[in-house]
Amino acid sequence: MFNNTFGNLFRLTTFGESHGAAVGGVVDGFPAGIEIDTAFVQEELNRRRPGQSKITTARKEADEVEFLSGIFEGRSTGCPIGFIVRNTNQHSSDYENLRNVFRPSHADYTYTTKYGIRDHRGGGRSSARETISRCVGGALAKLALRQLGITVTAYTSQVGGIKLDFPYPHYDLSIAEQNAVRCPDPEKAKEMEALITRIKGEGDTIGGVISCVIKGCPPALGQPAFGKLHAALGGAMLSINAVKGFEYGEGFGGMELTGSQQNDIFYNRDGHIDTRTNHSGGIQGGISNGQDIYFRVAFKPVATVLMEQETVDTEGNDTHVTARGRHDPCVLPRAVPVVEAMAAMTLLDYYLINKTTHI
Repeated sequence: MFNNTFGNLFRLTTFGESHGAAVGGVVDGFPAGIEIDTAFVQEELNRRRPGQSKITTARKEADEVEFLSGIFEGRSTGCPIGFIVRNTNQHSSDYENLRNVFRPSHADYTYTTKYGIRDHRGGGRSSARETISRCVGGALAKLALRQLGITVTAYTSQVGGIKLDFPYPHYDLSIAEQNAVRCPDPEKAKEMEALITRIKGEGDTIGGVISCVIKGCPPALGQPAFGKLHAALGGAMLSINAVKGFEYGEGFGGMELTGSQQNDIFYNRDGHIDTRTNHSGGIQGGISNGQDIYFRVAFKPVATVLMEQETVDTEGNDTHVTARGRHDPCVLPRAVPVVEAMAAMTLLDYYLINKTTHI
């Protein structure tokens, strides 16, 4: 297996499985001299960890990060930053009935076909628990971006058929953390939570959309051909478990507009070039233009449902499977910090590339 490393100049290599001893990673290329707020890093993990509300999995994990290298007297040294997060609350026996069957829409079949072996306990390397390492890397990237005045904020904008009625500027995104769904509209949040609770009671799952806004991004990040910034963001998002779609700016909705309606008109604002609208989502020609970057990420319903389904066993025989254990009825609330993490790492990586070369 390869491709366990994300990034170009800023790089995160992750390791570990859901039911192994630990997950962790190594961050390479991180700038020296950045103040490392370990409490902030831990809080980012707390936002992702299981068992934080009645609409998430009941698995209880402290998810406490331990830094092993690359930090001295509270600052990054420029050396690789190694870290580990130990697994402490696995119920591996819950998965024993899955040893010889393929769960519908899971990575069980494809993983076995590719490698000839798989860890049936929670999916092993295919488990979303791998995203712990991404949240640590993303938290470090956020600390570096903070010094540049760049912020990354994600929130739940749709669960099932319940969606926000307005674009992001209409909402106070800071209040999204005040409810279990992480939605900036309190009334919609209640509807979303009620839907997730009902779906959970039925033993089923539901998907939705996470939106993300990047503010303060300077112009000139990205390259016009195969290094497009929006392509890098899309690749980062599509690497997250359960993600099925990515769109930035107006996205597919912009296909209903004419060119004259879609175009972002330039004008001189007090001696500074600005645009009257931001249909482009802060990226034009693959390069950031200084406006807010905003995008949407579609998550499918979690594949593990607590009801009987048809499948086949590892020998290809028709059979049935009923999953057991502790699973999320909706991945969105816990995926919000993961989306932020991947966006932050992408932005820092492309900022460092831009500092190094303008090729």
